Amino acid sequence: MSAEIVLIPCLSDNYAVLLADSTSHTVVLVDAPEAGPILEALDARGWALTHVLITHKHADHIDGLPALIERFHPKVFGPKAEADAIPGLDVSLAEGDVAEAGPWRFEVIATPGHTKGHIVYHEPREGWLFAGDTLFVMGCGRLFEDTPEAMWRSLGKLAALPAETRLWCGHEYTLSNARFSAGVLPEDSAIAARLAQIERKRAAGEPTVPSTIGAERATNLFLRAGEDRVAAALGLSGGDAAATFAALRERKNRG
Repeated sequence: MSAEIVLIPCLSDNYAVLLADSTSHTVVLVDAPEAGPILEALDARGWALTHVLITHKHADHIDGLPALIERFHPKVFGPKAEADAIPGLDVSLAEGDVAEAGPWRFEVIATPGHTKGHIVYHEPREGWLFAGDTLFVMGCGRLFEDTPEAMWRSLGKLAALPAETRLWCGHEYTLSNARFSAGVLPEDSAIAARLAQIERKRAAGEPTVPSTIGAERATNLFLRAGEDRVAAALGLSGGDAAATFAALRERKNRG
Protein backbone atom coordinates (compact mmCIF):
# COMPACT_ATOMS: atom_id res chain seq x y z
CA MET A 1 0.00 0.00 0.00
CA SER A 2 1.40 3.37 -0.93
CA ALA A 3 0.00 6.76 -0.07
CA GLU A 4 0.75 10.32 -0.98
CA ILE A 5 0.56 12.51 2.11
CA VAL A 6 0.22 16.29 1.91
CA LEU A 7 0.53 18.60 4.92
CA ILE A 8 -1.54 21.76 4.38
CA PRO A 9 -0.89 24.92 6.44
CA CYS A 10 -4.16 26.67 7.30
CA LEU A 11 -5.11 29.82 9.23
CA SER A 12 -2.19 31.15 11.28
CA ASP A 13 -0.73 27.91 12.61
CA ASN A 14 -3.12 25.02 11.86
CA TYR A 15 -2.46 21.95 9.77
CA ALA A 16 -4.78 19.76 7.73
CA VAL A 17 -3.54 16.54 6.15
CA LEU A 18 -4.52 14.88 2.87
CA LEU A 19 -3.94 11.17 2.24
CA ALA A 20 -4.39 9.81 -1.28
CA ASP A 21 -4.38 6.25 -2.60
CA SER A 22 -4.12 6.23 -6.41
CA THR A 23 -5.33 2.63 -6.81
CA SER A 24 -8.68 3.13 -5.10
CA HIS A 25 -8.93 6.89 -5.77
CA THR A 26 -9.44 7.39 -2.06
CA VAL A 27 -8.62 10.87 -0.77
CA VAL A 28 -8.90 11.41 2.98
CA LEU A 29 -8.72 14.76 4.78
CA VAL A 30 -7.87 14.99 8.47
CA ASP A 31 -9.55 18.07 9.97
CA ALA A 32 -10.82 21.07 8.02
CA PRO A 33 -9.57 24.38 9.49
CA GLU A 34 -10.50 26.41 6.38
CA ALA A 35 -11.60 25.45 2.88
CA GLY A 36 -9.35 27.63 0.70
CA PRO A 37 -5.92 26.00 1.15
CA ILE A 38 -7.46 22.52 1.14
CA LEU A 39 -9.31 23.16 -2.12
CA GLU A 40 -6.13 24.56 -3.64
CA ALA A 41 -4.19 21.43 -2.67
CA LEU A 42 -6.89 19.15 -4.07
CA ASP A 43 -7.23 21.09 -7.32
CA ALA A 44 -3.47 21.24 -7.86
CA ARG A 45 -3.36 17.43 -7.81
CA GLY A 46 -6.65 16.72 -9.54
CA TRP A 47 -7.98 14.90 -6.47
CA ALA A 48 -11.61 14.53 -5.42
CA LEU A 49 -12.15 14.36 -1.67
CA THR A 50 -13.84 11.10 -0.57
CA HIS A 51 -13.56 11.04 3.24
CA VAL A 52 -12.99 13.46 6.13
CA LEU A 53 -11.77 12.54 9.62
CA ILE A 54 -12.59 15.15 12.29
CA THR A 55 -10.84 15.00 15.66
CA HIS A 56 -12.92 17.50 17.63
CA LYS A 57 -15.47 20.30 17.46
CA HIS A 58 -13.34 23.45 17.69
CA ALA A 59 -13.92 25.96 14.90
CA ASP A 60 -10.32 25.85 13.69
CA HIS A 61 -10.80 22.16 12.88
CA ILE A 62 -14.24 22.22 11.25
CA ASP A 63 -14.87 25.63 9.67
CA GLY A 64 -13.85 24.38 6.22
CA LEU A 65 -16.34 21.51 6.26
CA PRO A 66 -19.42 23.16 4.70
CA ALA A 67 -17.62 24.25 1.52
CA LEU A 68 -15.87 20.89 1.15
CA ILE A 69 -19.12 18.99 1.66
CA GLU A 70 -20.93 21.19 -0.85
CA ARG A 71 -18.35 20.49 -3.54
CA PHE A 72 -17.32 16.85 -2.97
CA HIS A 73 -19.96 15.23 -0.70
CA PRO A 74 -17.34 13.21 1.20
CA LYS A 75 -18.16 10.78 3.97
CA VAL A 76 -17.48 12.67 7.21
CA PHE A 77 -16.40 10.87 10.39
CA GLY A 78 -16.12 12.50 13.80
CA PRO A 79 -16.52 12.11 17.55
CA LYS A 80 -19.86 10.81 18.75
CA ALA A 81 -19.69 12.90 21.91
CA GLU A 82 -19.48 16.10 19.84
CA ALA A 83 -21.73 15.13 16.93
CA ASP A 84 -24.20 17.95 17.55
CA ALA A 85 -21.43 20.54 17.12
CA ILE A 86 -19.99 19.25 13.84
CA PRO A 87 -21.87 20.10 10.62
CA GLY A 88 -22.43 17.36 8.07
CA LEU A 89 -21.25 14.46 10.21
CA ASP A 90 -22.16 11.12 8.63
CA VAL A 91 -20.58 8.63 11.03
CA SER A 92 -20.21 9.17 14.79
CA LEU A 93 -17.28 7.37 16.38
CA ALA A 94 -16.19 6.39 19.89
CA GLU A 95 -13.31 4.49 21.49
CA GLY A 96 -12.68 1.19 19.70
CA ASP A 97 -14.60 2.06 16.53
CA VAL A 98 -12.97 1.94 13.11
CA ALA A 99 -13.26 4.48 10.29
CA GLU A 100 -12.81 2.67 6.98
CA ALA A 101 -11.66 4.68 3.96
CA GLY A 102 -10.47 2.87 0.85
CA PRO A 103 -7.53 0.64 1.83
CA TRP A 104 -7.21 2.14 5.31
CA ARG A 105 -8.72 1.25 8.69
CA PHE A 106 -8.35 4.08 11.17
CA GLU A 107 -8.76 2.87 14.73
CA VAL A 108 -10.40 5.42 17.00
CA ILE A 109 -8.81 6.26 20.35
CA ALA A 110 -10.77 8.47 22.76
CA THR A 111 -8.52 11.19 24.15
CA PRO A 112 -10.52 13.48 26.45
CA GLY A 113 -8.64 16.48 27.79
CA HIS A 114 -8.53 19.28 25.22
CA THR A 115 -12.24 18.66 24.78
CA LYS A 116 -14.23 15.93 26.49
CA GLY A 117 -15.15 14.27 23.20
CA HIS A 118 -11.80 14.51 21.40
CA ILE A 119 -10.76 11.44 19.40
CA VAL A 120 -7.65 10.56 17.42
CA TYR A 121 -7.12 8.22 14.47
CA HIS A 122 -4.51 5.44 14.37
CA GLU A 123 -3.80 3.40 11.24
CA PRO A 124 -1.67 0.58 12.68
CA ARG A 125 -0.69 -1.07 9.40
CA GLU A 126 0.64 2.20 8.03
CA GLY A 127 1.99 3.38 11.38
CA TRP A 128 0.10 6.69 11.29
CA LEU A 129 -1.38 8.70 14.14
CA PHE A 130 -3.51 11.79 13.57
CA ALA A 131 -3.69 13.35 17.01
CA GLY A 132 -5.53 16.63 16.48
CA ASP A 133 -4.99 18.84 19.52
CA THR A 134 -4.26 16.09 22.04
CA LEU A 135 -0.58 15.44 21.35
CA PHE A 136 1.62 18.05 19.67
CA VAL A 137 5.25 17.80 18.67
CA MET A 138 6.97 18.36 22.05
CA GLY A 139 3.68 19.48 23.59
CA CYS A 140 0.01 18.78 24.24
CA GLY A 141 -3.26 20.65 23.96
CA ARG A 142 -4.67 23.04 26.53
CA LEU A 143 -7.32 21.62 28.84
CA PHE A 144 -10.50 23.43 27.88
CA GLU A 145 -13.08 20.89 29.03
CA ASP A 146 -11.51 18.16 31.12
CA THR A 147 -9.10 17.48 33.94
CA PRO A 148 -5.31 17.04 33.97
CA GLU A 149 -5.89 13.45 35.09
CA ALA A 150 -8.03 12.76 32.01
CA MET A 151 -5.46 14.28 29.66
CA TRP A 152 -2.61 12.40 31.31
CA ARG A 153 -4.49 9.12 30.73
CA SER A 154 -5.14 10.11 27.12
CA LEU A 155 -1.48 10.90 26.50
CA GLY A 156 -0.54 7.57 28.04
CA LYS A 157 -2.59 5.75 25.41
CA LEU A 158 -0.69 7.51 22.64
CA ALA A 159 2.72 7.09 24.25
CA ALA A 160 2.09 3.33 24.32
CA LEU A 161 1.88 3.12 20.53
CA PRO A 162 4.91 1.73 18.64
CA ALA A 163 7.92 4.05 18.64
CA GLU A 164 8.04 4.21 14.84
CA THR A 165 4.44 5.51 14.61
CA ARG A 166 4.41 8.78 12.70
CA LEU A 167 2.56 11.61 14.41
CA TRP A 168 0.63 14.38 12.68
CA CYS A 169 -0.94 17.07 14.86
CA GLY A 170 -3.21 20.04 14.40
CA HIS A 171 -0.83 22.96 14.95
CA GLU A 172 2.71 24.22 14.40
CA TYR A 173 3.51 24.95 18.03
CA THR A 174 6.80 23.09 18.14
CA LEU A 175 9.29 25.91 18.56
CA SER A 176 7.40 27.33 21.53
CA ASN A 177 7.08 23.84 23.01
CA ALA A 178 10.78 23.10 22.56
CA ARG A 179 11.87 26.37 24.15
CA PHE A 180 9.55 25.73 27.07
CA SER A 181 10.97 22.22 27.55
CA ALA A 182 14.55 23.47 27.42
CA GLY A 183 13.67 26.02 30.09
CA VAL A 184 12.32 23.32 32.41
CA LEU A 185 15.21 20.88 31.83
CA PRO A 186 18.14 22.95 30.52
CA GLU A 187 20.59 20.11 31.18
CA ASP A 188 18.67 17.58 29.03
CA SER A 189 20.87 16.93 25.99
CA ALA A 190 18.11 15.29 23.93
CA ILE A 191 15.84 18.31 24.36
CA ALA A 192 18.68 20.73 23.61
CA ALA A 193 19.58 18.86 20.42
CA ARG A 194 15.99 18.79 19.28
CA LEU A 195 15.52 22.49 20.01
CA ALA A 196 18.50 23.28 17.78
CA GLN A 197 17.08 21.10 15.01
CA ILE A 198 13.66 22.75 15.28
CA GLU A 199 15.14 26.25 15.24
CA ARG A 200 16.92 25.38 11.99
CA LYS A 201 13.75 24.00 10.44
CA ARG A 202 11.60 26.96 11.39
CA ALA A 203 14.25 29.45 10.27
CA ALA A 204 14.12 27.74 6.88
CA GLY A 205 10.31 27.88 6.82
CA GLU A 206 10.00 24.11 7.12
CA PRO A 207 7.28 22.33 9.14
CA THR A 208 8.19 20.24 12.17
CA VAL A 209 5.31 17.83 11.51
CA PRO A 210 5.29 14.83 11.34
CA SER A 211 7.19 13.51 14.31
CA THR A 212 7.30 9.98 15.74
CA ILE A 213 6.08 8.52 18.99
CA GLY A 214 9.65 7.51 19.77
CA ALA A 215 10.91 11.07 19.39
CA GLU A 216 8.06 12.33 21.56
CA ARG A 217 8.76 9.81 24.31
CA ALA A 218 12.34 11.05 24.39
CA THR A 219 11.78 14.83 24.27
CA ASN A 220 8.14 15.69 25.01
CA LEU A 221 8.00 16.68 28.68
CA PHE A 222 4.24 16.19 28.74
CA LEU A 223 4.82 12.48 28.08
CA ARG A 224 7.67 12.41 30.62
CA ALA A 225 5.74 13.72 33.62
CA GLY A 226 6.26 10.41 35.36
CA GLU A 227 10.03 10.93 35.51
CA ASP A 228 11.57 11.96 38.83
CA ARG A 229 13.80 14.54 37.18
CA VAL A 230 10.81 16.31 35.62
CA ALA A 231 8.95 16.36 38.93
CA ALA A 232 12.07 17.65 40.70
CA ALA A 233 12.46 20.47 38.19
CA LEU A 234 9.00 21.65 39.20
CA GLY A 235 9.59 21.23 42.93
CA LEU A 236 7.27 18.23 43.06
CA SER A 237 9.61 15.37 43.94
CA GLY A 238 7.65 12.39 45.20
CA GLY A 239 4.36 13.55 43.68
CA ASP A 240 2.34 11.51 41.23
CA ALA A 241 2.66 11.85 37.48
CA ALA A 242 -0.75 13.47 36.95
CA ALA A 243 0.12 16.22 39.43
CA THR A 244 3.43 16.82 37.66
CA PHE A 245 1.62 16.91 34.32
CA ALA A 246 -0.89 19.43 35.69
CA ALA A 247 1.94 21.66 36.90
CA LEU A 248 3.69 21.45 33.55
CA ARG A 249 0.52 22.36 31.67
CA GLU A 250 -0.17 25.28 34.00
CA ARG A 251 3.37 26.60 33.63
CA LYS A 252 3.10 26.37 29.83
CA ASN A 253 -0.24 28.20 29.96
CA ARG A 254 1.41 31.09 31.82
CA GLY A 255 4.40 31.18 29.46
